Amino acid sequence: MTPPTDRYVTYKNIDCEGNSKQLMKMLRRHIDDPEKSNAFWEKFKEKLALVGKPAENNGRCLDELFLIHTYINNLYEIFEEYEDDEALALLDRIERECC
Repeated sequence: MTPPTDRYVTYKNIDCEGNSKQLMKMLRRHIDDPEKSNAFWEKFKEKLALVGKPAENNGRCLDELFLIHTYINNLYEIFEEYEDDEALALLDRIERECC
């Protein structure tokens, strides 16, 4: 069995950015569906649209990993609600390796 990655020592060989972007794609499958979205997720989409655009966000540069870390419980909730096991597994991995 491979020992767990110690994220406090190194992020070497961990694709936190790529995994975070992939998770956001998985999330969009749900929140872009009007039947699954709500006011919270609509506001979240506004924040997601500001990723990498500090000029449009009062100089504050957001990235996907920051949004995952900030809203991790909401993400677990939506993926559990829609039984998205693939997204749950990736979210768990991101939490263990990157947050």
